[in-house]
Amino acid sequence: MKPSETADSAWKSLYRVGGTAALIIVVLYAIQIIVFVAWGPPPSTVIGWFTLFQNNRLLGLLDLDLLSLADYALMGLMFLALYAALRRASESFMAIATTLAFEGIAVYYASNTAFSMLSLSDQYAAATTDAQRSIFLAAGQTMPAIYQGTAFDVSYVLVSVAPLIMSAVMLRSDIFSKTTAYVGILANVLGLALFLPVIGLLLSLISVVGLAIWYILIARRLFQLG
Repeated sequence: MKPSETADSAWKSLYRVGGTAALIIVVLYAIQIIVFVAWGPPPSTVIGWFTLFQNNRLLGLLDLDLLSLADYALMGLMFLALYAALRRASESFMAIATTLAFEGIAVYYASNTAFSMLSLSDQYAAATTDAQRSIFLAAGQTMPAIYQGTAFDVSYVLVSVAPLIMSAVMLRSDIFSKTTAYVGILANVLGLALFLPVIGLLLSLISVVGLAIWYILIARRLFQLG
């Protein structure tokens, strides 16, 4: 057996884990869409958030992207599997892309305020004076600013650029099909369009469909490799 074949066989478990992670992400995307359609958009005020958490803690967490916390953890496993599969096509670019991906994941966890808002909601509900409630309201008003601020934007860009690089590497490799590569490039470019005025949000929403297709294509190939 060639050394390269031995090395590839050592990654088979990671390929299977990465493929499973990619499929679970698609399922979580679907759940997030169902939640949005069934319960409508999230509250636009701090009082609205606090009331939502007191009435339905799970829905409050889901509206503050609880499932995205799982998405990002699973993305880490998928990106690792992609690094293992594509490292020979361009080890340098795959190392760069994987590093950027993990930086983006770490920054996202630092920016998500779901459990912080839940804690403030509980403290607001337990407050006995107007002064105490004012303090928790003021703290609650900072949560959306934190979540939608610089850290989130940096995370979003990193986790879009990293798979864009990986998709480009796919074009130089015979491991993944050209279709998979082009779907990845298109989906992640559309995702980066979020920052465009007027149509940015719409394009980023369309990118979710492309990403779901890309993850399914990746999962299929990773299972074959595994």
